[in-house]
Amino acid sequence: MSLSSEKIGEILVVSTAGQINSANAAQVESQLLAHIEQGERLCVLDLSQLDYISSAGLRVVLMLAKRLKQNSGQLVLCSLQPHVREVFDISGFLAILTVVDSRSAALTSLGA
Repeated sequence: MSLSSEKIGEILVVSTAGQINSANAAQVESQLLAHIEQGERLCVLDLSQLDYISSAGLRVVLMLAKRLKQNSGQLVLCSLQPHVREVFDISGFLAILTVVDSRSAALTSLGA
């Protein structure tokens, strides 16, 4: 699992690669929440390179969304692989999270 981040204007774009599972979810969560602690409020989570996400990974995404919302921020997910999107759909997360098809659509939805 690897995370990389870049700033595009006011928006933090975090790209994931590999898997988010019970073995690495705590580490991923601490890395993501550290960005919020540093004042980030607008975040795009680019999941184009994410091969697998477990229920522990879903919890990390939900925690990130809740923490951003508490800080008057917003999270947008983009570029989900079909099998990852299916996990989000089955879990009901597509109904409660903002999910778009592309990075450019995500940036546009956050005002970039």
